[in-house]
Amino acid sequence: MNLSGLAPTAKLPGYDRKELKSGILHLGPGAFFRAHFAPFTDAAIAAAGGDWGIEVASLRTAEVADHLNEQNGLYTMLIRDTSGTTAHVIGPILRAHVATRNPGDLLTRLEDPAIRIVSLTVTEKAYGFDSATGGLDLKHPDIAADLVNRHAPRGVIGYLVEGLARRRAKSIAPFTPLSCDNLPSNGAVLKRLVLEFAGRIDPQLRHWIEEKVPFPSTMVDRITPASTQATYRDAERLTGRQDLAAIETEPFTQWVIEDHFANGRPEWEKAGALMVQEVSAYEKMKLRMLNGAHSLLAYLGYIAGYEFVRDVMDDPGLAALARRHMNAAAATLDPVSGIDLEAYADELIARFANKAIAHRTYQIAMDGTQKLPQRLLEPATEALEHGARAETYAVAVAAWMRYALGVDRNGERYELRDPRAAEIAALLANVPRNGGAVSKALLGLPGLFPAALTGNVAWTEDVANKLEILIQDNKLPLF
Repeated sequence: MNLSGLAPTAKLPGYDRKELKSGILHLGPGAFFRAHFAPFTDAAIAAAGGDWGIEVASLRTAEVADHLNEQNGLYTMLIRDTSGTTAHVIGPILRAHVATRNPGDLLTRLEDPAIRIVSLTVTEKAYGFDSATGGLDLKHPDIAADLVNRHAPRGVIGYLVEGLARRRAKSIAPFTPLSCDNLPSNGAVLKRLVLEFAGRIDPQLRHWIEEKVPFPSTMVDRITPASTQATYRDAERLTGRQDLAAIETEPFTQWVIEDHFANGRPEWEKAGALMVQEVSAYEKMKLRMLNGAHSLLAYLGYIAGYEFVRDVMDDPGLAALARRHMNAAAATLDPVSGIDLEAYADELIARFANKAIAHRTYQIAMDGTQKLPQRLLEPATEALEHGARAETYAVAVAAWMRYALGVDRNGERYELRDPRAAEIAALLANVPRNGGAVSKALLGLPGLFPAALTGNVAWTEDVANKLEILIQDNKLPLF
């Protein structure tokens, strides 16, 4: 793909791409990066300039990187709402790497002084943290391998530490690691894991990182379904070019970033990002109100036979339950500067119901054991501590447990797509299929459910009762 001759229906980058130089290396060029980080950077460069071209790197699969290289880094972002679809050609990507093909090339880029930010969208499970301890999961295959062979890493923590080690050895200023994954205090989590990893291989390196390297946290929000053939057809129709890296998303986008960087950054605030000193209140709001309700709808919707979230929202009872859960989540939050939580919940309901966005419940349901703690279990614990019944949290947990059985309403099996799927299957192997037995087994999954929940008899009985209803007929009475 190139910019000349594109259909006039496509919005093009507002700057000369030939003037770009690499300043950012992004790990994980998936759909969310292409719908969020890259468009924000595209808009910031258009508004304020700067040497902030992006190189991307995939640590696993090559498909997206190959498509981006074939298209000179250009791709189409479709924005869909009920009024129609618009096409934006996004321009800051200069090159794509595939780490499994050439890990040395990626390490070279990590030590290049021109790279001042290394950003990440690699999903929660790629970090290799132990949810029980908050530290490294030494059994995680990437962590285990990289601790043994630190100079030839394969995982994200290993790459970051080796890149920083090389820069320290050559007296090169560090890059700023910038997590954009859906983790609470994602920068603090990343820092903790990087420091622990570095301390295990070189205590002096750990000290240097702790002293020199900032790890800003971020809150990111944009609903981004997986691309489909319809995505590619519409991208070609609106640009006049085939585009196998095209993505689609909603009009809404939000980015809150802690403004702590070692060596400069794009002027993302010119693109609408909110630069703050502390992001935790915003991320907690998003994780509990948006992501928690999303998971609730995904599990209930999938086991009820709804393919998309928009279909779930057509069920008046489930839509009302989602809003009720948002209200319960809001009750666990401190005030958030500049945000009316009731208006925010109204906006979320409208976004979930957007008929133009085909966000699969099965896509949202994946990696449940990584998502439940921050989205549902932590706020449920707080709600119970303050005397609330936490009933919608019991619904959501029961729905996850029903989903974890791996059998749909027609008796067809499906893949859980969870990093702990084998453990879940082993726990359930000889368990009777009733609410009490299944909930007891899954509440015992090591490191997942806090003792404050497992020890609350009334709440666990509520979970078991709701799960029994779901096992019997795949639906709950509406509240």
